[in-house]
Amino acid sequence: MPPLNAHDEETPLLHPDGDAVSVKSHDTQDTIQVQFPDGDDGDPRAWKERRKMTNVAIVALMAVLSPLASSMFTPGISQIAEDLDTSEQSVIATTTGFVICLGLGPLVLAPLSETFGRRLLYICCFAVFSLLQAASALSPNIAALIALRTIAGFFGSVGIANGGGTINDMYLPSQRAGVYGWYLLGPLLGPTLGPLFGGIIVSRLNWRWIYWILTIVCALNTAVGYFFLQETYVPVLLGKRKRELEEGSDEGSKYRYDGEDLRPLTTKLRHSMKRPFVIFAQPIVLTMSLYQALIFGTTYSIYTNMQSIFSESPYNLNSEQVGLLYLGPGLGFLVAVRGLVPRIDTIFNELTKRNDGISKPEFRLPLAIFPGSVLIPAGLISFAWLVEYRVHWAACIAATFFYGIGQVLIINTVQNYYIDSFSEYAASAIAGGSVLRSLIGGIVPLFSPMLFEKLGYGWGISCFGFVGVLIAPSPLLFYYYGERIRERFQLNF
Repeated sequence: MPPLNAHDEETPLLHPDGDAVSVKSHDTQDTIQVQFPDGDDGDPRAWKERRKMTNVAIVALMAVLSPLASSMFTPGISQIAEDLDTSEQSVIATTTGFVICLGLGPLVLAPLSETFGRRLLYICCFAVFSLLQAASALSPNIAALIALRTIAGFFGSVGIANGGGTINDMYLPSQRAGVYGWYLLGPLLGPTLGPLFGGIIVSRLNWRWIYWILTIVCALNTAVGYFFLQETYVPVLLGKRKRELEEGSDEGSKYRYDGEDLRPLTTKLRHSMKRPFVIFAQPIVLTMSLYQALIFGTTYSIYTNMQSIFSESPYNLNSEQVGLLYLGPGLGFLVAVRGLVPRIDTIFNELTKRNDGISKPEFRLPLAIFPGSVLIPAGLISFAWLVEYRVHWAACIAATFFYGIGQVLIINTVQNYYIDSFSEYAASAIAGGSVLRSLIGGIVPLFSPMLFEKLGYGWGISCFGFVGVLIAPSPLLFYYYGERIRERFQLNF
């Protein structure tokens, strides 16, 4: 498979075969090709920056709110358990269902967006997500709360499922990483800010107000999206333009657009639904999704235990104070996005220039090799033993700051690597890569309290760090051998 070159950045690495018809028509006497001329206002990549950023802001807020909802209740775990007459372990299970469906949702929603377009999925799914927050606030028992939050995770995943595809629709690869970095703050910053806001709400009102406030904010975001969010998926836009041309043309005229799929809708849906699973089985996606799974499993394990860690002696912090500790990794996220993530584009463009103008997806990986792969295990192991020996809370949170920087670098480089490798099906690629991270991120926190109780925080949290050491060489290996692997495991749809 030839690498992408600088003059053909949009060429996807997924090539249609005979089963998945992709018509590439040429101008003939009977057929006219529909396309966007250079600078055409209908092309999302030709939009003015303000128009692009409006779309990014709306989608990014969706990507913040659903992860925010995943952890916002954690300061109120004991209050929820008492109010609903259940155990704290059962309350933690509400996170498990939510986070698992946050990963499973994209398997459905991403390919649907590549069939029906992005905007329809965003508006419909987030409207349902908003209603489910109100239903959660009214939960009469723990079973209802678990069920409602599990379903909410599915619909709330729409911002995570399609955000990368939306940004790829609007930005060239040479411009994408910096913008994408701010968007990706959502899945990372949401779980971090959730306990901070949740702690304030729980201490002043009660746990049900967490969901009422989420209802209000999510409903406002849905309303703004309804009026201002615009479609960006080019095949859908070209299809609309084709229909408009056909309505005003002679009966004999035939229009086609690049990438048009002429199969029946049921066939298209069947093939689109299996696409994320096929991509997930590709060695690169499978391995790098394990890396992301480690990050999410560790993050949710630490976040759900922060209250128990820092409410005990010698820290003795209350819910609001514990909530403020989540700013440690949050500041790490912001520093990385502001200072390091734009360098992903800089390095990508520089390596492309040195390679005679021929770009490769592997040029996204240098910052994952260093410092990303170093900061993940270093931050975790440092935090583990600082907590074990009850060192001052400021030192413990300093370790999470560096862990936060590592998280951002790994997630951003990997996601951009997926998008460059599977351009046309970027949303499905990201969905395939998100499955494992959400499954592990949802399940591991259920067992982490037992792990910490048996091994202590030092060895317990260090276990995650040791796994990080084992998987750290993977970005380096893919930098040198990724192209060969992609050629060997080329995917056809």
